[in-house]
Amino acid sequence: MSTGAIGIYGVIATLLLMGLRVPIAVALGSVSIIGIIWMLDLRAGLGIISSVPFNFIGNWALTAVPMFLLMGFICTTTGMTNGLFNAMRIFLAKLPGGLAVTGVAASALFASASGPSVATASAMARIAVPEMLKHKYEPGFASGVIAASGTLGSLIPPSILMVLYGIYAEVSIGALFIAGFLPGLISAGLYVGMIILRAHFNPELAGNGHSQPSTGIAEKLSALSDVWPLPILIGAVLGGIFTGLFSPTEAGAVGALVATMIAALRRQLNWQNFKEAVKLAVVGSSSIFAILIGTLFFTRFLVLSGLPTDLAQMVLSLTDGNPYLIILGVAVIYVILGMFVESIGLMLLTLPIILPLVAGADMNLIWFGIIIIKLLEIGLITPPIGLNVYVIKGALGSRVSLQNIFRGVTWFLVMDIIALLLIVAIPSLSLWLPKVMWN
Repeated sequence: MSTGAIGIYGVIATLLLMGLRVPIAVALGSVSIIGIIWMLDLRAGLGIISSVPFNFIGNWALTAVPMFLLMGFICTTTGMTNGLFNAMRIFLAKLPGGLAVTGVAASALFASASGPSVATASAMARIAVPEMLKHKYEPGFASGVIAASGTLGSLIPPSILMVLYGIYAEVSIGALFIAGFLPGLISAGLYVGMIILRAHFNPELAGNGHSQPSTGIAEKLSALSDVWPLPILIGAVLGGIFTGLFSPTEAGAVGALVATMIAALRRQLNWQNFKEAVKLAVVGSSSIFAILIGTLFFTRFLVLSGLPTDLAQMVLSLTDGNPYLIILGVAVIYVILGMFVESIGLMLLTLPIILPLVAGADMNLIWFGIIIIKLLEIGLITPPIGLNVYVIKGALGSRVSLQNIFRGVTWFLVMDIIALLLIVAIPSLSLWLPKVMWN
């Protein structure tokens, strides 16, 4: 059997295993190891198995992953976000669908400090959705707002997905962080505009016009006093990166330290919630690293089979190197696989095949990275997996059905597609800020 045929059978076997809910790391690793030994021999296969993971995991840039996770989980477990929603509510609740707009704004701000989309969705689901339900918001609409807004953590820096893409594609993580700003703000702006229009023309979605009581200057100032930790944390992390004070890799450790100091200063830090944050960060990091190791084996297996090169040549011959046709093909792949595979696994599974295509078409890897992240955002709320939807469901229990939440995110998926089209059609939305900051 040719190595190319072995590669094709390996890809099919991997997808079948993942379809059977075998953990991604196990599916990738087991198929790759068997395939490598089959193509070479047992001794060569064992040599690759023993050396490749150690060399990759020793990459200094990977330390950003557990540190950014720890920063986000410290914010969550110490209640640093509790005052955020209340402050946004006071200033925005008078708008049509004001509590939903508040949910988007609070999620965007929290995403800037937390990193993981799941952390944003989980934290805001427990704060914002019950408040909307109390004011008679339609349950699917209320939960859909937070499920979709939680995805902003993927595009608004710091983002774990950006860190992993930057490491794998060998591009500047700092440039990716900066490039994600405008697309992230555009996504949030489209959400807000859609919410206001829908609530204006269909008031029953937002409690049939139930408004919030007026608040005075004193209450507004008091609310602002609860928000200060997040701007300081964001400023410390992103300001340090943009000024060159420290690298994006070091920024994760700085962010975790600053988050811990702020929680201690506010007397919200105790041994129990600190231990919980560390535990969540360790579990999350271990899961990501396991997938990374599986992906490394899968990449080596594909390279030995020659499949990525053959596929790249075939696709480039069909697309004639047209970047937009390549992006269309990638989007179709991500929409289909995104229904079954979670975002980190999907990105790491497909990059070994996709990046040679992108390199062959001479596409900007920063711009393409933002497109990939946006596609992964869409996957976070696309059925049947829709990881953020399940996070919201887990946080709310029986108060809102899974079907209602998926129905509630439909309009947000439309806005995401519009944002994706803008990012693809206008590359400067992603590339202008990095150019300004570093030229």
